[in-house]
Amino acid sequence: MIPIIPLAAVAPAPTIAGSSGLVAPPPLALYVHWPWCVKKCPYCDFNSHEARGGVDEAAYLAALIADLEAALPQVWSRPVSSVFIGGGTPSLMRGETAEALLAAIRMRLPLQPGAEVTLEANPGTAEAAKFAAFRAAGVTRVSIGVQSFDDAKLAALGRIHDGGEARRAIELGLKNFERVNLDLMYALPGQTLSQAEADISTAIDSGVGHISAYHLTLEPNTAFHHAPPPLPDDDLAADMQEMVEARLGAAGFEHYETSAFARPAGGSNSQCAHNLNYWRFGDYLGIGAGAHGKLSNHASIWRETRHRNPRAYLDAAARGEFIATRQDVDRADLPGEFMMNALRLNAGFPLALFTERTGLPLAAIEKSALAARRAGLLEVVDGWMRPTPQGRRFLNRLLGMFLADGPA
Repeated sequence: MIPIIPLAAVAPAPTIAGSSGLVAPPPLALYVHWPWCVKKCPYCDFNSHEARGGVDEAAYLAALIADLEAALPQVWSRPVSSVFIGGGTPSLMRGETAEALLAAIRMRLPLQPGAEVTLEANPGTAEAAKFAAFRAAGVTRVSIGVQSFDDAKLAALGRIHDGGEARRAIELGLKNFERVNLDLMYALPGQTLSQAEADISTAIDSGVGHISAYHLTLEPNTAFHHAPPPLPDDDLAADMQEMVEARLGAAGFEHYETSAFARPAGGSNSQCAHNLNYWRFGDYLGIGAGAHGKLSNHASIWRETRHRNPRAYLDAAARGEFIATRQDVDRADLPGEFMMNALRLNAGFPLALFTERTGLPLAAIEKSALAARRAGLLEVVDGWMRPTPQGRRFLNRLLGMFLADGPA
């Protein structure tokens, strides 16, 4: 029997490693959470809270800086490859707040030259002066939550903007930032195939270099989950997904991750560096209310979360307490954790990366990989492991085969 992992591709066991099995820590990114928005959308399960009565930006900024300083011993001297300010709606913050935040980060962490700095924006909060201030503060990439250009569909989603504001936000984004991403959703309430195609066409014609296209899902603890709207059936939703992939591919976008599409721009790729670090099982420090982090050292790999509620986070920050939970990742769970991320990439990953990022030998995934190959969901080509087209279509089934209770 020919093994799924060629022997020539198996890296030797590390000779200098701690109990984590890691020879060196992986790349490090920084995530900053802004938990407030104008209005909570009925489909949203993120840690976002309506900014009733305004936001004390100075108090939250002080808490973020203190949070970062308290975390420095865990990441001391490690260069940061990207910064992502997510939410919520970070574009609600004042330009001065963004400037002070990024200055504080640069003073405490070594950012790599050309580090990607992303800020999420809602079209309903996009202002020319604010976008210019964010750019001056050091933001290089903006991710705009358009979701749709159809006014009726936006109303059904509970969005605060309309199609015209979405187009204006894109125009401002392209004028001010090196890279612009659009978030779109399909399989929306009452959506037809032609309506979904119109959204994709508008996004393509906008001139952005990156589009993230998501199937609307009804997540627990959301208004849509408690009172579901009429959604397209599974067959129509599948047709929409195929249309999205075909239209973006024909327009020159590379489908590089399950929901992400990018096209080359001026010789450099428009892929999201911050998200690529997640998918390649890199490390990331998360600060702010409800932020998650995954960190590594010679002794262990662990995950941690901050206090979720903004008031609880600020109260804990006043006591110098930021971390709500911290848990080491069990070695038995590492294969599943790595594969849950890496197999979202259509190109897959070089085999050596598994050992580099988990400290485990490739033998830890060989049985599951063989079962996945036999099912037609996985392949190894030129030293890279990647999902097949069938594996991409049935990704949840493929990923489940690498969980701790799976075939391995």
